[in-house]
Amino acid sequence: QVQLVESGGGLVQAGGSLRLSCAASERTFSSYAMGWFRQAPGKEREFVAAISRTGIATNSADSVKGRFTISRDNAKNTVYLQMNSLKPDDTAVYYCAAGRSMSRVINYESVYWGQGTQVTVSS
Repeated sequence: QVQLVESGGGLVQAGGSLRLSCAASERTFSSYAMGWFRQAPGKEREFVAAISRTGIATNSADSVKGRFTISRDNAKNTVYLQMNSLKPDDTAVYYCAAGRSMSRVINYESVYWGQGTQVTVSS
């Protein structure tokens, strides 16, 4: 089972930036596609971005395109989410997810989850 630990959340003003990290315990990290999701208070968890096992392919939600970038370093067993031009609507708990393929990650199929990290964007 993959264990995922997110970090990098915090409080930032609108227009600012944060970089989230997710460290995986699994030695075969490179065999997993990875993703980021978020859940705001009173709302369902939603997809943010995903990256393929090699890092060549990525996918992101329309709401974050052009502002958020997902990347990974397989040598460090870590996936990142660079968030720029943050808006108050980006306030949420952000979760890291691992799955056997990008499609599984994006569709919440048989994925492993981290515990989440809070991101708060003030106006």
